[in-house]
Amino acid sequence: MIISVVKEIKDKENRVALTPAGAKSLAQSGHKVRIESSAGTGAGFTDKDYINAGAEIVNTAAAWDTDLILKVKEPQQQEHPCLKNNILFTYLHLAGVAPALTDNLVKAKTTAIAYETVEDQDGQFPLLAPMSAIAGNMAALVGAYYLAKINGGKGIQPGRILSTRHGKVMVLGDGVVGQHAAMTADGIGANVFLFGKSDSKLKSLSATTPNTIQFVESDEAHIMQHLRDTDLLIGAVLVAGSRAPHLVTEEMVKEMQPGSVIVDVSIDQGGCIETSHVTTHSDPVFVKHDVIHYCVSNMPGAYPRTATLALTDETLPYVIRLANEGISALQKDHAFAKGVNTYQGFITNKAVAESLGKSELLREFSAL
Repeated sequence: MIISVVKEIKDKENRVALTPAGAKSLAQSGHKVRIESSAGTGAGFTDKDYINAGAEIVNTAAAWDTDLILKVKEPQQQEHPCLKNNILFTYLHLAGVAPALTDNLVKAKTTAIAYETVEDQDGQFPLLAPMSAIAGNMAALVGAYYLAKINGGKGIQPGRILSTRHGKVMVLGDGVVGQHAAMTADGIGANVFLFGKSDSKLKSLSATTPNTIQFVESDEAHIMQHLRDTDLLIGAVLVAGSRAPHLVTEEMVKEMQPGSVIVDVSIDQGGCIETSHVTTHSDPVFVKHDVIHYCVSNMPGAYPRTATLALTDETLPYVIRLANEGISALQKDHAFAKGVNTYQGFITNKAVAESLGKSELLREFSAL
């Protein structure tokens, strides 16, 4: 199989979908590996590193003309004309981006496999987890940065000052993002409140996390109760494949104190804060109702070396299976097949189809 890695063009996106070590594994298995020129530069991997691993350096057109395309982020608008009837393996977040991408994937009959909806045998999301962990860690730190008065915030430093904890951090969502955000905020000494829907999960987490993290049942009354004096609100809600629900309305945001900060990590799925909209690393924040909003949709791209290594560790076994077996790898593995979002001109993920109002295009992957 011919496997290509294309260079990311999203704003300040320096991750790359395959390390040289990963390219070497594929090449040694008899596959032809193409790397778009300078695709790995931002993550610290040179074209020479890939050549030494057995890969071929190609231009943009050649990278897209392949059997299997590996990316990190969803194809940007200027890349839509490059879509073909082949396999695309990347983060897609179709429910959270403009419907034009889904339309073009369907039109091109692309087999689009989303990292974020691939499951393992336990129903977890192994390819989403490493980036969620990085984003969670980053959410606490970037939130603390913007709370500084010189950065427009209220001047509260979330952290331990000698023996006293300062700053209130509220984390909505107890998945990988939420847990990492809470642990990082707790580690610097903030007062942390972690919200979740499952009472049994919250009890389980309370047994394995520091007793300084306070767990709260996530409902409108509790959210409103805590929001008024929260310094940093972190949105970490995930409904696999679907658009994130708005757990915090615009009226709730108006109740927050001026200079407070929102970091909406859920923004790649539409955001869980009603006032959120997508921002970029070049222009990361905006102010709404005197509250700073940070809503960058590719947060882990700020740490491309770490993110690329962590991502490839998880994706490479799946890439090897696709390279060796093609579509049959998906047909044999129901959990892997849950990653298929579009196939042969149809949408194959129910949550995506319903979120975009395109249920007429929905078909089960196994039936096609």
